[in-house]
Amino acid sequence: MKRATVTLPDDLAEAVESYTRAQNVPPALTAVVQTALREYLRERGFLQTYRPLKLGPLGNSGRSDISVNHDLYLTGLKK
Repeated sequence: MKRATVTLPDDLAEAVESYTRAQNVPPALTAVVQTALREYLRERGFLQTYRPLKLGPLGNSGRSDISVNHDLYLTGLKK
């Protein structure tokens, strides 16, 4: 992780302080800056949107013990 020192102009510092005070649980300045930078770069195409991998069942194998004996089925030892 890279560290950076950032100087904020007064108007921007005041806006950030107002934002954090308005939150029920005030976020750390680091979190606000990282979120703003991510949004800025994502909008300009320099950062990909994070999409969690979602896996679901593809069908029904007809077997009731797949979750327990999956390794045996994958190796071919159980048919």
